[in-house]
This record gives sequence, structure tokens and C-alpha cells, in this order.
Amino acid sequence: MQISARGDYAVRAALSLATAYPALLSTQAIAAEQDMPRKFLEAVLADLRRAGIVRAQRGAEGGYTLARPPRDITIGQILRAVDGPLAGVRGLRPEETHYAGAAENLPRLWVAVRAAVRQVVDEVSLAEMASGKLPGHVRKLIARPDAWEPR
Repeated sequence: MQISARGDYAVRAALSLATAYPALLSTQAIAAEQDMPRKFLEAVLADLRRAGIVRAQRGAEGGYTLARPPRDITIGQILRAVDGPLAGVRGLRPEETHYAGAAENLPRLWVAVRAAVRQVVDEVSLAEMASGKLPGHVRKLIARPDAWEPR
């Protein structure tokens, strides 16, 4: 799975908002804290606002806040809001792929890959991520000896 810059920035911005929740943060404050380009951050926050993940308040005391408590927003929801479906195969959803011959069973593998990604990103909330208290099944994955080794 490849996490885009947009996805990375969205999750980082949401984590900043989670730690400040329910207070408002300006784009400038988030950009400074997370070392992000402000214009790009504004576009990412607009995607999150359209998805109902954040809400904006205009004015001198304005800024952004999460639309729901951090425990009710998953990392997967954020990634989908800015990048669309979690797993795609040539622009198709895994269940939409069809192959003949030796590759006929490949769609099953693509669906399994998507399910594995969902088991992590859809089961970790902003609150868990911000606190570092990840679910047990995610901690087990991180603790595997090969988890941190590049392949």
C-alpha cells in the first residue's frame, strides 16, 4: 500500500486537531506544527470538511476542529476522504477485477489485501493514534521482527 503525500498530510493534520479537540486550530498553526505547506494543507482540510470529518469556523477566532470526537474517526476514514478507496487495481476496486487462465484467482488475493489494510486503518481511531494506545492486533503487527525491515 502506498500512502500519498495528501493522505499523510491529512492524517497528520487530523492528529493535530485530535490533540486540540474540541478547540479550533488555524491552518497556520497546523502547518507550523506539522511542517507542511499551508496551501496544500488548506486543500487537504477542504477534502476533510467535504467528507464531514472536520468543520471550519470563519472569522478572526476561526479555524478547524474535528466534526466528531477523535475516538469516532478512524485513520481509514481520513485516507478515503482525500484519496478515495484504500485498495485499487488499475483504477478498479479489487472485486471488480476479472482475469482468465492462470490469473483467474488473483481477484481473491486483491480482496484479501484490501481486507488486511482495513483491519489496521479502519480499526485505529485518531484518539488511539494520538495517545499511542493502539489496538492489540496492531501492536502485534508492529512487534513482528520483520515489520520494520524493508523488502
